[in-house]
Amino acid sequence: MTKPDKIKLSGNTALFSGIFALFVAVLLLLNYWQISQTDPLESTAMKSLVEQFANDPGNQDLQQEIRSLDLLARKAYFSSRWQIKTGSYLLIIASILFVLSLRLYFSLIGKIDRPEATSQNEIGERILSHKWLLGVSVVILLMAIFAGFKSENYFELFENHQMATTSEIPEDPGIEVIEIREEKPQLENEKDEVPDSVPKNSIAAKELILPAEESKKEDKTVPESSPSFPTLPEIQKQHNSFRGPLGQGTTFAKNIPTDWDGPSGKNILWKADIPLPGYNSPVIWDEKILVAGGNSSTRSVYCFNKKDGSLLWQHEVKNVPGSPGKIPKTTDDTGLSAPSLTTDGQRVYGIFGNGDIICTDMEGNQIWAKNLGVPDNHYGHSSSLISWKEKLFVQYDTNKGGKIITLNVFTGDVIWQKTRESKISWASPILAKIDGSYQLILSANPIVAGYNLEDGKELWAVKCMSGEVGPSPAFADGIIYAANEYAKLVAINSADNYTILWSDNEYLPEVSSPAVSKGLLFIATSFGVFACYDAKSGEKYWEYESPNGFYGSPMIADGKVYTLDMQGIMYIMEVSKEFNLIGQPEIGEETTTTPAFSDGRIFIRTNRSLYCIGEK
Repeated sequence: MTKPDKIKLSGNTALFSGIFALFVAVLLLLNYWQISQTDPLESTAMKSLVEQFANDPGNQDLQQEIRSLDLLARKAYFSSRWQIKTGSYLLIIASILFVLSLRLYFSLIGKIDRPEATSQNEIGERILSHKWLLGVSVVILLMAIFAGFKSENYFELFENHQMATTSEIPEDPGIEVIEIREEKPQLENEKDEVPDSVPKNSIAAKELILPAEESKKEDKTVPESSPSFPTLPEIQKQHNSFRGPLGQGTTFAKNIPTDWDGPSGKNILWKADIPLPGYNSPVIWDEKILVAGGNSSTRSVYCFNKKDGSLLWQHEVKNVPGSPGKIPKTTDDTGLSAPSLTTDGQRVYGIFGNGDIICTDMEGNQIWAKNLGVPDNHYGHSSSLISWKEKLFVQYDTNKGGKIITLNVFTGDVIWQKTRESKISWASPILAKIDGSYQLILSANPIVAGYNLEDGKELWAVKCMSGEVGPSPAFADGIIYAANEYAKLVAINSADNYTILWSDNEYLPEVSSPAVSKGLLFIATSFGVFACYDAKSGEKYWEYESPNGFYGSPMIADGKVYTLDMQGIMYIMEVSKEFNLIGQPEIGEETTTTPAFSDGRIFIRTNRSLYCIGEK
C-alpha cells in the first residue's frame, strides 16, 4: 500500500469512527436524560393497580395484571441496562479507534516532503486544524466517560455481582412472583434488606403477599410441634449427600456388585435419560434417586424410582426471589449444575451456578427458594450442600472471599453466616464428630478449618493448602485429611491441637477427594494414578496407574474401594495394604461424577444418563 493510500485510509477511518462515536455518545446522553425523567421500575398504572388490589384483595384478575405489569417492568429494566452497557463499550472502542487513526494520519502527513518555502499562514492553519481535531477527540472521550458513568450510576439498584457479559438478553430474567399482604413482612436477609439482586424500588422488592389461599402453596412456617430429624444410624442407611453420609466418602450399603458391562447390558438393571446436563452426583433416600440438571435457560431437580428408573417427578427452578436476569459464565466442565443435592428424607435441597438455592418436599413441591447472590467464580460454583437437623450448610467461597451460609431448612432464613479468611474454593463441606460434638470441616486456599454448627465459630484452622482447591476433606479416627494438586496431602491430628501429623506431595488430586477406611487412605489423581497410604504415618503402600484420569472420588463400600475414571471404567480394589484389583467393569460412557450406593446396587451418572447396576 502506497503512502497516499495509507493517508486516505487512516483519514477515512478517523472520520467515520469519529462520527460514529459522536452519534453513540449523543444517543447515550439522550437515553440518560430520558430515564432520569421517569422511573423505569415504577409506573402510575402499577400504583393504581396496587391501590385497587388493596381495596379488593380477592380479585384474581387484578392480581394477574399486577404480575404481568411487573414482569414487563423488570424486562424493560434489563433491556435498558444491556443497551447502556453495550453502547458504552461501542463508544469507547470507537473513540480509541478515532484517536489512533487520527494519530496515524498526522504521522503520515508529517512525513510528506513539503516545499522549502512555506508561509507562516499555512503553518498556522495546520496547527489550528490539529488543535480542532484534538479538541473534538477529547470531547468525544469525555462524553463517553460521562454517559457511561451517569447511566450506570442510575442503575445502581443491583449489587455489583460478577455476571458474565453476554450479547443477548435472556428471555426470562428471573422475575419474582408478586406476593401481597397487609403488613410489612420480615425480610429473609440477615440485615433485613431487600435481596441484593432485586431492584430495591421495584414492585417485586416490596414483598406484597398473596391472599391466604395462595400463600398455602409455599408454606414457610416452622412446624408447631417439635420437628423430628433422622438420626445418624438412619442417615447411614441412605446415601443422602455427595460422597454418602456426612460427606465422608464411605457407604454402609452391603452386597455391592463388582461385575457389569454397559455396552452389552450385563447387570444393568435400568438406564434413564436425564433431560438437562449436570456434573452433580446422585443421592438416595429410600426408593428415590435425586439428581439435578441445568443450562442457561432452565434448571431442574429430577427424582427417579430406584426400582425401575421411572421419573417420579421433576421440579423446574423458576421465579426465585432475587434470581439474576443474566446467567453467569461458567466453563464446560462445571456448568450451572455441578453441586450435588442433599436430602434429610423430608426435604430436598439444591443449589445452582447462578446462586439460586431451593427446597422441595419429597414429592417435588417447592417449600422455599431464594438467591444467595451470583457467585463470583471463573469456573462456576460446584460446592455441594450438606444438612444436619434444622441447618443447611452452604460453602460459598468465591473470588470475593470465603463464606459459610447456614440456612434454616424450614424457611430458608439465615441462621448464621461466617466470613472466612480463605480464597475461592470448589470443595464441598463434610461433617465430623470430634470430642463428642459435630463440626463442619472445609478445605480452601490457604486453610483447612473446622466450625461450630451452632454459631459458626471457627474452632481451628491450619494453613496448608494452596492453588485452586477442588478436593473435599476426609475424616477418620480423629484425623482430618486434605489434599490439592500443586499443594500437598496432609493429615491433621485433632487429638494434638490440630497439628499436621504428616504430609506428602508425590501424588495429589485435582478434583477427586480422598477416602479413608481401616487405617488406609486412598487418593486418585487426574493424571490416572491411584495410591494407597497408611492413614497414620503417611507411608505409601502401593500405587496403580490407569490410562485415564480420575475426577470422581473414591468410595468405600462393603470392604472395597470403588473409583470411577473419566471414561466410565470402575476400578474396584480391596481395602488392604496389599494391592488387589478385584475388577474393572465399564459403563461405556464418559463420566466425572461419584457413584452412589444402596444395598445390592450402584447408581452411576454419566454425561447423558443415570444407570442402575445390580445382580440380575
